[in-house]
Amino acid sequence: MKYIYNDGGNSDPKAKRDCVVRAIAIATQLPYNQVRDQINHLADTEYFDGSDAAQGVHKKLYKDYLRSLGCIWTPTMGIGTGCKVHLRDGELPMGRLIVSVSRHLVAVIDGVINDRSDCSRDGTRCVYGYWTKP
Repeated sequence: MKYIYNDGGNSDPKAKRDCVVRAIAIATQLPYNQVRDQINHLADTEYFDGSDAAQGVHKKLYKDYLRSLGCIWTPTMGIGTGCKVHLRDGELPMGRLIVSVSRHLVAVIDGVINDRSDCSRDGTRCVYGYWTKP
């Protein structure tokens, strides 16, 4: 799968674990700072779960946030089914996707990984599912 460097507009070098905000900003084309601020606001006012846009966001918070944006979840793996879809050419649909892999979210746009590094593990990384915005 092709890869291009994309930081999603993150200007904070201290934000090392900001993959949730970065992937959402890239795939939805929302400004990074807007997504970051909304995630942090939710963490501070509704979820109280220790989430922080720069240091890691809990799954429930980002799933609810993506649903509020109108995004739809498509699972590609179930319990006991094994890995059927990988981060490699031809295994994901075209479009703007927020892809869930182990301990990471990554934007994939028309078959191209948009992230700060190539997280495909040479096409062996298993995809749990992906979010799309209709």
